[in-house]
Amino acid sequence: MNRRTMMTTLAGGVVAVGSAGRAKAAPAADGKLPVASAAAAKDFAGAKERPDPNTDYKVVFSVSAKVKDDEVHPTLKMIGLYLNTLANNGVPAKKRHVAAMFHQGGGDAVFSNEVYKGRHNGVDNPNVAVLKELHEAGVELRVCGQGLLGKKVDPSQLLPGVQADLWAMVTMVNLQSRGYVRVG
Repeated sequence: MNRRTMMTTLAGGVVAVGSAGRAKAAPAADGKLPVASAAAAKDFAGAKERPDPNTDYKVVFSVSAKVKDDEVHPTLKMIGLYLNTLANNGVPAKKRHVAAMFHQGGGDAVFSNEVYKGRHNGVDNPNVAVLKELHEAGVELRVCGQGLLGKKVDPSQLLPGVQADLWAMVTMVNLQSRGYVRVG
């Protein structure tokens, strides 16, 4: 199974977290989902596991795969799907704690458009709009400082809202020790 297929399969499994037998909660009163460019998982009648509005969801997504220069990173799409699925099932924003850790080949996604274009044959960074949307929806965007050093990129050359951490390994372990579940 290739990495993209595995990530998609994981997304389907992660969405189905919660308490069995609970009725589906209504989405936000205004009907809006936190990430407008993404859908929510389709309802599945009789599903035993659903998001639980009373659970604090703590998830850190590993964004490490290299993708084509002009392609939105598929993990970002999965994060949007996950957030919208939680919201669509009544999980309030204060109980959705989601972080994205960019490292290895995925680290370029958070570079400013100018830096991205300079490293990707003049191609605009296709991740800018979705990253802005995710950040506005409360997703913590973090990038590996060791990767930035290796690529000679200064934190000032990142997109707004991106936090540069010491090392992806430290961030992933720290978040998991605080109860976050790692996806990817």
